[in-house]
Amino acid sequence: MKPKILSPILLLLTLLVSCQTGTKKSAKSDPDVYYTCSMDPQVVESKPGKCPICHMELTAVHKSQQQNPDEIKLSPEQIQLGNIRVDTIRSGSIGNETVLTGTVNFDQSSLNAVSTRMSGRIEKLYYKNIGDPILKGAHLYDLYSEELNNAQQEYLLILEKQKALGNSIVNYNDLAQSAKSKLLLWGMTESQLTALAATGKAAATTAFYSTAGGVITELDVKEGDYVTDGGTIVKLAGLSNLWVEAQVYTTQLSQFDPNSTVNIQFPDLPGKTLPGKIAFVNPEINPDNRINIVRVAVPNKDNSLRPGMPAYVTVKDPQHKMVSLPSDAVLRNGNMSTIWVQTAQNTFKSRMVKTGQEGDGFVEIKSGLQPGDAVVIRGAYLLQSEYIFRNGANPMEGMDMGKMKM
Repeated sequence: MKPKILSPILLLLTLLVSCQTGTKKSAKSDPDVYYTCSMDPQVVESKPGKCPICHMELTAVHKSQQQNPDEIKLSPEQIQLGNIRVDTIRSGSIGNETVLTGTVNFDQSSLNAVSTRMSGRIEKLYYKNIGDPILKGAHLYDLYSEELNNAQQEYLLILEKQKALGNSIVNYNDLAQSAKSKLLLWGMTESQLTALAATGKAAATTAFYSTAGGVITELDVKEGDYVTDGGTIVKLAGLSNLWVEAQVYTTQLSQFDPNSTVNIQFPDLPGKTLPGKIAFVNPEINPDNRINIVRVAVPNKDNSLRPGMPAYVTVKDPQHKMVSLPSDAVLRNGNMSTIWVQTAQNTFKSRMVKTGQEGDGFVEIKSGLQPGDAVVIRGAYLLQSEYIFRNGANPMEGMDMGKMKM
C-alpha cells in the first residue's frame, strides 16, 4: 500500500500552526517582570505593549530590583523627563541672613532747642513753618524787653562815665565788664555789644540768633507772644546723620550678632542701599508685643533721607564652614526635613536631616548627611510625589524627628 502524501497546502498549514503554538509557549510571561509606562506609572501590565493613555512603549521592570520598600527606582526616561539631578555633598560656607523692617528717625543726639534767656514780647519771627531749615547763627527773632533795654542803658552809662572820669575814683573797667557779661548771658553777641558801644544808643528791640542748626520740628511761639525766661522758641533736628530703628522679635535676637554689619534699603528710594553697623540694642522689651528695637546710624550726605521713611535692614552673620545643600533639595513637612539620596543607579531613598542656618539659596545640614553622599539637588519634589503615588504614603510617615541620631 502506498503511503499517503500530504498536499503542499496542508503541509504549509501544519507548519504554520506548529510555529504559532511554539511561539505562544515561548512567549510565556515572566512573573518577575511587569511593564509600566514612564509617563504614566499607574499603568501596570503583565506583557509588553503600548500605554493605553499616551501610547508609548511600555518599559519592563524587574520586581526583584524593587525589593526595598523604602527606595524607589526610576527608569532612565523618567529621570530625564523629571530633570532629576544628583550632586555629591561637600563642605561649604553659609551666612545667616535676617531682614528687619525699620523706620528712619532723627538722630536724638542732633536735637536742639533754642530758648529765651529773659522775658519779653516776640516782635518779629523770621522762621514760621515746621520743616524750615535754619543755619546756626541765623537771625531767628526780635524781642522787646524792658529789662534788657534797661540793662543796655546801664552799660552805655558806665561807658560814658568811664570815658569822662576814667578810673581815678571808681574802677569803671570792672563795672563795664560786669554789665557786658550780663548782656552776653542774656543772649546778646559780641558784635552787638561792639555796635552798641559805637553808636551809644540802644534799639527798642533786640535781635536774637539761633544757637544751633537744623530743621524746625516744633515751633512753640508766634509773633506777639510774650515769653518768659527759659521759654522754648523752636526745636531743631539735624539731618546730616539719621537713625534707622528696626523691630526685632525676641525670638530673633539669638539669630544674629549685634556687632554684625548690615545693609539698609529704602523702598521710597529704589536702588539706594547703605552699609551700616548696629550701634544700639534696646535693653528693654515691649511686654505687649515682645518686640525689641535695634538702631543703626546712617549718614545723609545728599539729604535724600527723611525721618518717617520705611527701611529694610538686612543683617548678615559672618560665614562659617558647614555641610550645605541648595534650599530646593530639602523637603519640609512640619518640624521634619528630608532629602533624597541616590543609593544605586537610578535608585533613590528618602533620608531625614536636621537643618540649621539658611541664606544665599543654601541651607545648613547639621546631621543626617556626610560629605560624599550623592543627594538629589533638583527634582526632589517629583521623587516625593512619585513615591507617594506608588506606595500611598510618605516615605518618612510615622518617624519621629526626636529619635533621629544627631
